[in-house]
Amino acid sequence: MDRRSLIKRAGIAGVLASGIAPAVHAQAAVRWRLASSFPKSLDTIFGSAEMLSKTVKELSGGKFEISVHAGGELMPAFGVVDALQNGTVEMAQTAPYYFTGKDSIFAFGCAVPFGLTARQMDAWMEHGNGRKLMDAFYGKYNIKSFSAGNTGTQMGGWFRKEIKTVADLKGLKMRMGGGLFGEAMAKLGVVAQNMPAGEVYQALEKGTLDATEFVGPYDDEKLGFNKVAPYYAYPGWWEGGAELEFFVNTKAYGALSAENKAILDAATQVAARDMTAKYDAFNPIALKRLVAAKTKLMPFTKEIMDAGWKASMEVFAEHEAKSPEFKKIHQDMRAFQRDQILWTRFSEFRFDSYMTSVKL
Repeated sequence: MDRRSLIKRAGIAGVLASGIAPAVHAQAAVRWRLASSFPKSLDTIFGSAEMLSKTVKELSGGKFEISVHAGGELMPAFGVVDALQNGTVEMAQTAPYYFTGKDSIFAFGCAVPFGLTARQMDAWMEHGNGRKLMDAFYGKYNIKSFSAGNTGTQMGGWFRKEIKTVADLKGLKMRMGGGLFGEAMAKLGVVAQNMPAGEVYQALEKGTLDATEFVGPYDDEKLGFNKVAPYYAYPGWWEGGAELEFFVNTKAYGALSAENKAILDAATQVAARDMTAKYDAFNPIALKRLVAAKTKLMPFTKEIMDAGWKASMEVFAEHEAKSPEFKKIHQDMRAFQRDQILWTRFSEFRFDSYMTSVKL
């Protein structure tokens, strides 16, 4: 078996355990730049890009290096797709739904209302049609995609006032990450605003924003939202499992040697798994700290959830009527989701429901 096959079959753990280094010594050094849409302070998300860079360097013996740049260093946080399309950088790390202004299909690469959980998204992308469908779409922008990790089901955001009914949402100015969620919330009377995470705190403090959603307890605590918006809603029905992506310029990827492609593929898997594991490990601890600091947990009522479902289905229907490609991807995702939910009824849902009812 040659080295390339070994890397693909065994992944990074097998390669490191075997002590076999990729055959890159005779190749010219490769130096890439990765532009992230996130600040360095988010060690979960930005840390995924750093883990990727570290793994690529170690696997290649330093012959393949990727420098990582936080949002705003090389370009604005939301400028990474344009930079990739133009070949300004070789790689980016971002949330695809930030770019639904270009095309609503971008949302399926990250999260859509009442969409897939983290594990379901991983299954659809890697063993369903997800990655194939999305890469066919991304090809229009000279992009190939890899998972950068998943946040898991997110919280429903921070609010300056208590939200009890759908009527309480009307006129609310809320920062949203992007995607179809904003369109659904607009049907409920919310004024959606999209801005980088670093600008949100001041907007809430000044009252130019009434609410914001971001990720979950660990990241949100770092950003200090609890100090200016005391009500913390749940669940984030618009992000059942938000996928972050590594976007790679297709020309740059095509120019890599077979060994470096295998190294990059393996490194993305290491980084993605690390990010998701961090969220699962750190969120419960951060949530306890937030509650101790007098954060008020606020469940979305069934009325609000039902209204969100109805509005979301209307949004999907409107986009399907306009775009056959949107319809194809959406219908494929929902068919996959139905089977996943069927299986979950007999496995994790039943198990988790019981475990939450007993005292450990």
